[in-house]
Amino acid sequence: MGWNLNDNLINTARKYPNRNAYLFMNESVTYNEFNHKVNSFASALSSRGVGKGDTVALLLGNSPEFLIAYYGILRSGAAAVPMNPLYTAEEVTYILSDCKAKVVVAVPSQRTTLSGLLEKLEHLEFIIYTETNDSSLSFDQLLEQAQRDFESPSLSEDDLAIILYTSGTTGKPKGAMLSHRNMASNAESTVSFLKINSEDLVIAVLPMFHVFCMTVCINAPILNGATIVILPKFSPSEVIQTIRDCQATVFVGVPTMYNFMLHLPDVSSADLASLRVCISGGAALPVELLHKFQNYFRTFILEGYGLTESSPVTAFNPLEGVRKPGSIGKDIPRVKNKVVDPNGIEVPRGEVGELIVQGPNVMLGYLGNPEATALALRGGWLYTGDMATMDEDGYIFIVDRKKDMISVGGFNVYPREVEEVLYQHPFVLEAAVIGVPDEEYGERVKAYIVKKVEDVSVPEILAFCQERLVKYKIPKEVEFLEELPKNRTGKILRRALRATN
Repeated sequence: MGWNLNDNLINTARKYPNRNAYLFMNESVTYNEFNHKVNSFASALSSRGVGKGDTVALLLGNSPEFLIAYYGILRSGAAAVPMNPLYTAEEVTYILSDCKAKVVVAVPSQRTTLSGLLEKLEHLEFIIYTETNDSSLSFDQLLEQAQRDFESPSLSEDDLAIILYTSGTTGKPKGAMLSHRNMASNAESTVSFLKINSEDLVIAVLPMFHVFCMTVCINAPILNGATIVILPKFSPSEVIQTIRDCQATVFVGVPTMYNFMLHLPDVSSADLASLRVCISGGAALPVELLHKFQNYFRTFILEGYGLTESSPVTAFNPLEGVRKPGSIGKDIPRVKNKVVDPNGIEVPRGEVGELIVQGPNVMLGYLGNPEATALALRGGWLYTGDMATMDEDGYIFIVDRKKDMISVGGFNVYPREVEEVLYQHPFVLEAAVIGVPDEEYGERVKAYIVKKVEDVSVPEILAFCQERLVKYKIPKEVEFLEELPKNRTGKILRRALRATN
């Protein structure tokens, strides 16, 4: 037994049967009802031969179906493989093939992509669509026909719960295998650090297939009987209206979401008055944006850090006590962070090194990839690939991704420090910095900027940087864009910018 996501839901449904598990559009569903739906889905899967050792893929957006299928898969004993429903046919085929998915639960828009895969992939047995106009299996029919009485197979905390595919910046995506212990322990640590309780209403607008949403907006609220407020997609005006209408208490977002909300016209601090905490992760939160948002809305944002391989949270600024702008905070309960040199030896406080992590949240390894596993997991620690410093109080400051570091004539430039300066300019809405090849210096700094007003010139931006940065860190090129490339979670994609050079 021990840590177990399935048990968490069962226990909460017993403790808070009449509390709302989730709100979606005009629908509210109690924990008792939600637990019955999960039972029905698990029963339906089990009656079709799905159980321990199997994998079931989810190609779903933010919806009740995602929650029901996700927990239903776990209750059946199988492992869930959440995927972005906007993936291309090539991406979907690769992941389904790699994890040997037995079943796919999908949105109708994926019908064309999936149509030929039942014949092509021998392990794939059937597909469940959330809506259907023909004789194929539909989600609602499955729930109606299934038995509500279902006895879950015995699950241990070491059993595989989730396989999440990393973005694949270096070759094909890798499937991070996360156990019940990994996911449930991280939900528990998040609950205790953020004090999530049964009175909370948590906004789930981050993509549910992403580990950040899965832990902080789904597993953690379910552990303690909070209500999940499901939003299908991010719209700054809809988010603010929902917070106001539902009197939501917890908002979880990425920096770009906070930026869009801040620049929305006709909003005031009264709109977010019900929030007791805002949480930011997924990418570095520019300090200037943090201050502006907090001052305008009279609330505070706790910046944290995590990665898929650690289920994901490893550090947070504390809810009570000192919060340090620009920092990702300190160790959450049961998790230890350390900053080390290339030999794995801890560096003195204040010096830059690679951030490594240890705890019950660290993945089992990468599916079918022992080489990548051995590289990531060394001596009981997960090597994150992020460069960081740690101060005397144990607060961690991410400097940048190891691979994003720019070397200008032998001097190291971390994109984030240049971006922080650019965000201070009153007419810069968004900024991203990359290194581009340079014959003389090896690399030079290039900045991409989205302007707030039209009449901002490159010389003006450069003059602003010259006052605040040493010469080799000043961008040699500035390009204005209408928008910056982002992934589904709103994270700015530097690799997409690099691809254009």
